[in-house]
Amino acid sequence: MKSDKLFTQFQIRNFKLKNRIGVAPMTRMSAAADSIPRQDVLDFLIQRAKNGASIVYTEAIVTDYESGQGYPGQARMLTQPQIDAWKPVVKEIQKEGALAIMQMFHCGRMAWPEVNPANRIIAPSSITPAQDNPITESPYPMPETMSLFDVEHVIAGFVETAKGAVEAGFDGIEIHGAHGYLINQFLSSYSNKRTDSYGGSFENRYRFAHEVIQAVHKVIPDDRLLIFRISNWGVADMEVFLFDTKEEYQEIIRLLSEEPIDALSVSTYEYQQKALASDKNMAQLTREVTGLPVMICGGIYDRGSAEDALKDADIVLSGKSLLLNPNWVEDVREDKALNRYKSEEANIAYTPEPLL
Repeated sequence: MKSDKLFTQFQIRNFKLKNRIGVAPMTRMSAAADSIPRQDVLDFLIQRAKNGASIVYTEAIVTDYESGQGYPGQARMLTQPQIDAWKPVVKEIQKEGALAIMQMFHCGRMAWPEVNPANRIIAPSSITPAQDNPITESPYPMPETMSLFDVEHVIAGFVETAKGAVEAGFDGIEIHGAHGYLINQFLSSYSNKRTDSYGGSFENRYRFAHEVIQAVHKVIPDDRLLIFRISNWGVADMEVFLFDTKEEYQEIIRLLSEEPIDALSVSTYEYQQKALASDKNMAQLTREVTGLPVMICGGIYDRGSAEDALKDADIVLSGKSLLLNPNWVEDVREDKALNRYKSEEANIAYTPEPLL
């Protein structure tokens, strides 16, 4: 097979990737009361490293024991047993020459009280998503508007989870600021109607993301990566753009580029789709205003789509294809004809059935 960009190395800070392919972070909801994922879910990550991925993300890790959880069975990385469960997984991923990245998030209003130990749902503002919760098939409950104490408490949860990831040996940490979860709720005027220093103006709505990044950066060693994930769509009310204009989105990217982060992970539902009433896709809009490495995901399922996505990005992340096809990297290398999986097929991720 001819040499091309997809299977070339890429340098990101002090790490050299063996190719441009990564396993996208995917929520699995497999943890029991101890907030540790099932062993087969952990083994899945190791297997994808063995089969050629150069980056392996965890599922999104919840950042506290009070209000962060949005779905049943989510994992945490806050206690010694939880950290110890991840240590051998990280070592095995690294042994295969791949980077292990922990993604962490707070669900904010994308939750219902019964899944949180403190029976709380909090958000920048007391606004619910328009659509029903697909799991409960009921309207999302009204969240509490976060107090300034809540803001500080939630930031502390991000910090403590980052410390857990450092202790577990992860090569990097990703702050999840996408998909309509808490950080994204602050960024978007659609979900943030505050009138204090965390709402109103664009600069105020960005403040929470800035404070999370700065606080987390302080507890990460210099030899670890810090990544930020962003998107223009959410898991609820998907038809709503989470940023008012292309200019607002690009201003966020400019501000993020001034933060102590090493890469941006841009999550799309379809990487080619023109975004924010412009003639450019999300990767192109991002590239225009940053020199940071750009990761892209969304609709990347075969050699052609991966190479096409790399025209505007440095690294491609795949979710459903790497979830359902353990040999996907090698199949892509061989340029096999591959079908694009449907979301319904990926629902196996939320069942007890092990994946290879």
